[in-house]
Amino acid sequence: MTASITRRRAGMKSKAAAAGAIAVTGALLLTGCGDQRDKTDTIRGSGKAPLFSLLPKKIQSAGVIKVGSDINYPPVEFKKDGQVVGLDPDLADAMGKVLGVKFEFNNAGFDTLLTGLRAKRYDIAMSAMTDNKGRQEGVNPDTGKKVGEGVDFVDYLTAGVSIYTRKGDDQGIKTWDDLCGKQIVVQRATVSHDLAKAQSKTCQKNHKGKISIEAFGNDTEAQTRLRGGGGDAGASDFPVAAYAVKTSGGGNDFQIVGEQVEAAPYGIAIAKSNTQLRDALRQALAFIIANGEYDKIIAKWGVKDGAVLKAVINGGK
Repeated sequence: MTASITRRRAGMKSKAAAAGAIAVTGALLLTGCGDQRDKTDTIRGSGKAPLFSLLPKKIQSAGVIKVGSDINYPPVEFKKDGQVVGLDPDLADAMGKVLGVKFEFNNAGFDTLLTGLRAKRYDIAMSAMTDNKGRQEGVNPDTGKKVGEGVDFVDYLTAGVSIYTRKGDDQGIKTWDDLCGKQIVVQRATVSHDLAKAQSKTCQKNHKGKISIEAFGNDTEAQTRLRGGGGDAGASDFPVAAYAVKTSGGGNDFQIVGEQVEAAPYGIAIAKSNTQLRDALRQALAFIIANGEYDKIIAKWGVKDGAVLKAVINGGK
């Protein structure tokens, strides 16, 4: 899938790249290659789980990394025949093999994931969560006030936000400015929700009529509302919107309008106090990027355009 990605407002989320070699001790060897993909993080080890020793002792003993996730966001994570499937579970499984542990996905509302992480119900949150400074610093996007400690992210994909409408019924909507005076459906506490609120303020400032925003607990509910005639448009991360366009009603329900905006990284969220786990996850991601498993997984789920070239911590802006 291809789509151009444009910036809408200065100071908001953007794709970020950072570099840094991984220092590995013992039997692990740091190597580099000279192709277009940065291999400075390539790690070679021996045995079935070359990175097991990098994990915190508590997780080594448990053999499990507990994951908080909103498992209703295809193709990133969703249930099929009773099993949790999707991009995130596949990446977690690949990382788990080099770490020597299982990733156990636990379903929760997206807007509760960081709270659950702070309460130590999960070791990580992995749920198409955009890495941005507000989440890194624990700042509420509406009030600008600090509400928690914040989290660190290991970034693993880049995605923008797309607007979609009922197929054949775009009502002239091509850009976010075209949403003034209209109704949009979104998932609560997502970047799409934040963008809709910010755009509504811009519409009012320009005397074009505010956007009526209907926010739901998950993206599937928002899609159902739009499909049934509620709202004029929906907004979601491009991979999710594209998957809905392709699959809902056999491809007859929705269409994407306009271009992606606000390209930003998805990140695995980890408590700031858990730096050992954060660094182990970063190295596990670097490992599967280097050995080609990462490319296979993102191709499987149709998100090759969002590939990252290296494992980065806190690349969101």
